[in-house]
Amino acid sequence: MTTGPRVMQLEIGRSGLIEGTRPRPSLKTGRMILRLPEPEEAEFVLSYFKRNREHLASVGPAWPADFLTVEHWQQQLATNLQEFHEDHSLKLFLFDRANAERVVGVANLSNLVRHAAHFCHLGYSIDVSCEGKGMMKEALQSVITYGFTAMNLHRIMANYQPENVRSGGILRALGFNVEGYARDYLFIDGKWRDHILTSIVNPNWRNGP
Repeated sequence: MTTGPRVMQLEIGRSGLIEGTRPRPSLKTGRMILRLPEPEEAEFVLSYFKRNREHLASVGPAWPADFLTVEHWQQQLATNLQEFHEDHSLKLFLFDRANAERVVGVANLSNLVRHAAHFCHLGYSIDVSCEGKGMMKEALQSVITYGFTAMNLHRIMANYQPENVRSGGILRALGFNVEGYARDYLFIDGKWRDHILTSIVNPNWRNGP
């Protein structure tokens, strides 16, 4: 039996506000700061993906031809900010608190649906040098808490490949429950891959503003 996420005390910053936008989160954990980078910080994000190119090849869709360029990430980071302000996604990067320019992971809440649903999909990755240190769980605890409180999401869904035992263990520890098994779910690394479907539900969802 799994339990819900541990509610954490989050420090939420108000950086980069402009008229008509909403406060951007800056989630501080023991070892990381989770935030939305500016387009001017594209080099930091690019460095993360260059370091982890082989590590990430088997866990996600193929990258476009210009993925490992500064120009791509300048545009993508600008898009990420726009999507956040339009309530379409929250695409956070995990910055090392000991090195403000070093990105050590990614945690995304994407495909947000409101109205009668209020759900999204969780995606994440961690630097190969940080695996096995509990950093991914530490980051995701903050993301889930923010999604359930500040964003008032009702359900967060996360899917993983059956052979990805480490990812499955993290999700179980965070309180995700298995809801199904999808065959040939995503085309990854040249092959259609099965996925285990999981979710966690917000026990304190609020109906209304």
